[in-house]
Amino acid sequence: MVVEGKGKISRISGPVIRSEGMSGAQMYENVQVGEERILGEVIRVEGNDAIIQVYESTSGLKPGDPVFRTGQPLSVTLGPGIAGALYDGVQRPLDKIAAISGAFIKRGIQVPPIPIDKKWPFIPSVKKGDKISPGSIVGSVQETPLIDNKIMVHPDARAGKIDWIIKKGEYEIEEPIAKVVHDDGTYEVKMYQRWPVRRPRPYSKRLEATTPLLTGQRVLDTLFPMAKGGVGAIPGAFGTGKTVTLHQIAAWANVKVVVYVGCGERGNEMTEVLIKFPELIDPSSGRPLMERTILVANTSNMPVAAREASIYTGVTIAEYYRDMGYDVVLVADSTSRWAEALREISGRLEEMPAEEGYPSYLASRIAEFYERAGQVTALGSPERTGSISLIGAVSPSGGDFTEPVTTHTMRFIRTFWALDASLAYSRHYPAINWISSYSGYTEEVEKWWRQEVNKDWADIRQRAYRILQDEDELKEIVRLLGPEALPDSQKLTLDLARMLREGFLQQSAFDKVDAYTGPHKQFNLLKVFIDFYDLAQEGLKAGVSLVDIRSIKLIPRIMRAKYDIKEEEQDKLAKLGRNVSDEFKKLSGEVVN
Repeated sequence: MVVEGKGKISRISGPVIRSEGMSGAQMYENVQVGEERILGEVIRVEGNDAIIQVYESTSGLKPGDPVFRTGQPLSVTLGPGIAGALYDGVQRPLDKIAAISGAFIKRGIQVPPIPIDKKWPFIPSVKKGDKISPGSIVGSVQETPLIDNKIMVHPDARAGKIDWIIKKGEYEIEEPIAKVVHDDGTYEVKMYQRWPVRRPRPYSKRLEATTPLLTGQRVLDTLFPMAKGGVGAIPGAFGTGKTVTLHQIAAWANVKVVVYVGCGERGNEMTEVLIKFPELIDPSSGRPLMERTILVANTSNMPVAAREASIYTGVTIAEYYRDMGYDVVLVADSTSRWAEALREISGRLEEMPAEEGYPSYLASRIAEFYERAGQVTALGSPERTGSISLIGAVSPSGGDFTEPVTTHTMRFIRTFWALDASLAYSRHYPAINWISSYSGYTEEVEKWWRQEVNKDWADIRQRAYRILQDEDELKEIVRLLGPEALPDSQKLTLDLARMLREGFLQQSAFDKVDAYTGPHKQFNLLKVFIDFYDLAQEGLKAGVSLVDIRSIKLIPRIMRAKYDIKEEEQDKLAKLGRNVSDEFKKLSGEVVN
């Protein structure tokens, strides 16, 4: 709505304008600027003046143009119709806008975020007289074949009893579906809600994250695991594969809903997402992945203020599905571009800059974003648990991890997947540097791996990681003295580290078998490498030469196992392990004879 009061523009500085005559305006209040009613948001109040960031181009605006107040904060509409949608940074449906205005979006165009004239099949789950509380589920709508949208009471509503609820049928979202009676009156429940994007949605209780977020990427799941409800970052220089890695996570993660925020990335990269995602098939159902995906696209040539809002829009949508009891993963590409939007707006406001020109509140804004992750018990009844896993790409200039956005991000995350330019240029993908990366969730998810996969998971993982670390230390000796200065046992360590890098850590996103590796195959494959190493070390002690070990014919089969052995063929990995053992028995027998 638009309230009666209005101001007028007194100054324009890029996407930031000053409006006078705004008595009563509140922080983060939505306004409409100019005769075209361009969307804006109050970001500072100075007496009767308001400083406003505008979410569209300000070209053509001039001092004296009107500014209309709405009395409402920047909010998103949450209801059936979000899944599978493509929005800009302030939840305008880009496909519907394109159908109206063509390839170029007209300023001030207003389109409902979700269909208001579509009838949705509503199924009630409560009855007259049932007690209801904020966040309670009153029914459901099959939003897509993959998403059952739970219709919830608004989190800010009063507790009460159901006075009446509509029967099973098809209804538009504006139609009341239930009426709740409480001590001071009544209110109606509809199929949608409005929620301010900068305010986290409430929950009943935060839980410890102990279930791994499985992505099918071996270097991530095994070496540097992340838990559902966790927070992580993928920093890397240009060309190291941030976007491809995020695509793989979004496509294969074991979650119900995916929210992909393209924040300030180049248009061609976002175009690739828009083309690729509708073609992807959900591995668990065989349905199109878009049926459980929401895309928020705000490319680098779109207004910078909307880029700043896109992160909040995405995480609020994620919280909505979390409250239904679903696991959600939000990938943001990239938070560096979001920080650059903060820097530009801060400069327009003539604020005192901090390091590298970023505002002094950069760290607190990054913290506010990542704090909205977590595994929680949702409000209301029935009791349900949902999670949001937040993964942000960081794009430091020149791959400098000491720049402000990366260093501040590292303070608030627990999984750090560091991309390495040298690995990317040598065509090692995912280009995750196993020395620079780390995970703070290893102990939390260890119990799940032990119970669901194998009790030896932690030991096998630690052994592999130790071999890779030893290789890094031995490389210094090799550079100084050459490989011949090493004893055979250390040469074997270097050989096994190379086998691990090429046969386990490297993974092809374009190979049908290798694109995704389940947890059981990950463990069994890694165990083959570790068993080979143990048998080889024992062979060396028994007198087998390193030359004979290197000439074992099974080594190429071990290296190609990731391509040749499918998920349902785990017995072939066990057989391969037995063949390796038999081969070493032969070598040891020959030495004895």
